[in-house]
Amino acid sequence: MTSPSGPSRRQVLAAAAAAAAAPLIAATPARAAGASHPRTWDLTLLGTSDTHGNVYNWDYYRDAEYDDSKQNDIGVAKLATLINQIRAERRGKATLVLDAGDTIQGTPLATYYAKQEPITSTGEKHPMARAMNIIDYDAVTLGNHEFNYGLPLLNLWIRQLGFPALAANAVNARTGKPAFTPYVIKKVALGFAAPTLRVGILGLTNPGVAVWDRANVEGKLRFDDMIATAAKYVPIMRQRGADIVLISAHGGDSGTSSYGPELPNENPVALIAEQVPGIDAILFGHAHNEVVERFVTNKQTGRQVLLSEPSKWGQRLTRMDFTLAREHGRWAITRSSATMLNTNTVVEDPKVLAAVRAQHKKTVAYVNQVVAQATVEMSTVESRYKDTPILDFINHVQAETVTTALAGTQYADLPVLSQASPFSRTAVFPAGDVKIRDVAGLYVFDNTLEAVVLSGAEVRAYLEYSAKYFTTLAPGAPVDPEQISDPSVPDYNYDALSGVDYDIDIARPVGQRITRLVLAGTDTTVADDAQFVVAVNNYRRSGGGNFPGIVKTQVYNEQQEIRQLLIDWAQAKGTIDPAEFFRPNWRLVREGVPVF
Repeated sequence: MTSPSGPSRRQVLAAAAAAAAAPLIAATPARAAGASHPRTWDLTLLGTSDTHGNVYNWDYYRDAEYDDSKQNDIGVAKLATLINQIRAERRGKATLVLDAGDTIQGTPLATYYAKQEPITSTGEKHPMARAMNIIDYDAVTLGNHEFNYGLPLLNLWIRQLGFPALAANAVNARTGKPAFTPYVIKKVALGFAAPTLRVGILGLTNPGVAVWDRANVEGKLRFDDMIATAAKYVPIMRQRGADIVLISAHGGDSGTSSYGPELPNENPVALIAEQVPGIDAILFGHAHNEVVERFVTNKQTGRQVLLSEPSKWGQRLTRMDFTLAREHGRWAITRSSATMLNTNTVVEDPKVLAAVRAQHKKTVAYVNQVVAQATVEMSTVESRYKDTPILDFINHVQAETVTTALAGTQYADLPVLSQASPFSRTAVFPAGDVKIRDVAGLYVFDNTLEAVVLSGAEVRAYLEYSAKYFTTLAPGAPVDPEQISDPSVPDYNYDALSGVDYDIDIARPVGQRITRLVLAGTDTTVADDAQFVVAVNNYRRSGGGNFPGIVKTQVYNEQQEIRQLLIDWAQAKGTIDPAEFFRPNWRLVREGVPVF
């Protein structure tokens, strides 16, 4: 994004068009009728994204091989086998491998080497660096979750990689210079007697980092608009000799954002293809969708830009194939296509498994430590639409932590509410032994605990916003728990609050659903000017989900990880008994009649 004194976005786009138009036009000259077809060569791009710390095909929360209802497999070791197969098939031909980000967060394996034995303290090589170096990627783009553990760990991980880590729109806030490598131009041999092809690879990370990891990046990095950044760098790459330009972007293609309009677009990939000339293809991620092949027409050149997104966790591998011809000294892509490969068709690569085996075993041993005994089984199966003990466990620990911390302060007499989301639909505390992996399966994100003060009116607005999660169902209409939520709202953006009692009327329109909001255990309606302390995770407090009223100065922020607070509480008590913390305080209704 340009400074106020610099060129406008329109000027940047116009410059990009001018710089890109000449080589694009020259690359496809007209041929006289009957002229022979030029010789062609081919290039293959293999793409991964959102691997999220998955190396083995393993579910650390179940302590078993990964499995789901669609028989998907996961992990970089599976991806490596597919990549090696394709490289072998194409021996002597050009094959590039890129990743579109979100690599070092998402599993207990990744968390262990960021929190329990952080690589910044031990100097040990990160498991994702070990695995990806064996594959020998050509480049990786930084995803938003790369910033979760702070810049020192991120920078060390980058140094451990044997290939570039790209993020053109991450800028040093003090100097205004790129904080990471913006792009690379690789010289690629297409085969015998072929001139060298120069492939430009531009990396774009997600601007939402400024919200989601504010504590780690504020004052240090700024995150510029992905479209404007592409418009800035694509002509530079062309001018510096790139024959084709590929983008690896950590942003979806929906054109929408989960946060407010004050930040650049979260998912602008289709807009980049449409607005920025000179791009040949975009590998993208972030949304965890499977987009096999999508073509977007650039408005200025009329050329088709190929887009593909390979799902998540190593379940899929994108394959893009390009046919190239060389005429009058210039390369032109004459055909492009994409297919998707499923990792459940192959075994895991033994070299990748061996490289990470010791770290995998250490993580398995850690997550299988018993932390407490549960008096009864507790599950999240119904937590999206019913008040359940297991979600109240989170809220109880959070509220108790904040209440204790604020004792003796000016906020000590305010009621403490707490926010929790149903991150998992399958988490269970079994009756008997509760292990670290059970707690980690309940709280899958590396969030820290914060607290702010909200008025009664702000609490009501917060709950109204959260209640948009539910579909509208008229009284008497059949209720299917599997269809009760709006599919456009992810589970992690639905919050249940403890500390007040309330009804959500899902027969009413969004914004008018909180029909009863009273002080806990009373019939006293919450006054607009009432004051509450609200315990909340850092993702939500910093603006994640765009909830109203919550982005304000914290009254509590000791940088304590919520998952660890849950583990510590359970270990200290030795027993997890719902009788100690479960008090149903909210319900779904239709015209006052409970839905369940």
